[in-house]
Amino acid sequence: MVLVVDDSRVSRLLSKQCIAQQRPDWTVAEAASGEEALEKLKDISPDLILLDLNMPGMGGFAAVEKIRPLCPNACITLLTANVQDATRERATGLGIGFAEKPITEARIEQVIVDFEGR
Repeated sequence: MVLVVDDSRVSRLLSKQCIAQQRPDWTVAEAASGEEALEKLKDISPDLILLDLNMPGMGGFAAVEKIRPLCPNACITLLTANVQDATRERATGLGIGFAEKPITEARIEQVIVDFEGR
């Protein structure tokens, strides 16, 4: 199962569409915020989480800190337009993946390949 967390409805739909095209047998859930993701995690246990960085309320890094103890084996990838070196370094330090927006089939495919190869 995949959980897509992004405040942009368009980004969530694009991510879901790319995943469905590449892995039609995968189940994809979505959340519009870090807070909503935490609520969803009471009912689901995703293997892969795509997480936006800049969201109203709880941002991506704060969400990672709360999600990690709940889903210690989940592969988390930050999917963001914030491509600064400091952002990449912090993602690496937290042990999560990093993928740049805009969302494309090739970028989602790379996230899936990285996830399946871990």
